[in-house]
Amino acid sequence: QVQLLESGGGLVQAGGSLRLSCAVSRRTFISYTMGWFRQAPGKEREFVGALTWSSGTGDYSDAAKGRFSISKDNGKNTVYLQMNSLKPEDTAVYTCAAGTYGDHRSPASYGLWGRGTQVTVSS
Repeated sequence: QVQLLESGGGLVQAGGSLRLSCAVSRRTFISYTMGWFRQAPGKEREFVGALTWSSGTGDYSDAAKGRFSISKDNGKNTVYLQMNSLKPEDTAVYTCAAGTYGDHRSPASYGLWGRGTQVTVSS
């Protein structure tokens, strides 16, 4: 029933690393752009990064660039968000999303959403 399922969230100390996973159906995996968004307390949802189906390359927000990276496992139909050098301001609910077209930085381009996984970075 659930088309996207995130996992890997948790509590980590500042400067540490965490890897989030997004398991999807094979059809979604091969046909959709996969994006990651996050929403911190008192903040609106923001774009983190995406792996486009057209190029297969990653694109990241300024906040994520240089610290986060997206990869995929074709055999497991899973997309990963590797998060390094984590900061307290990275604390948020991270959500995986799938979209077929449009600006991959815009939530409006995504029609499928996971329920999210909590990431908490302590100082």
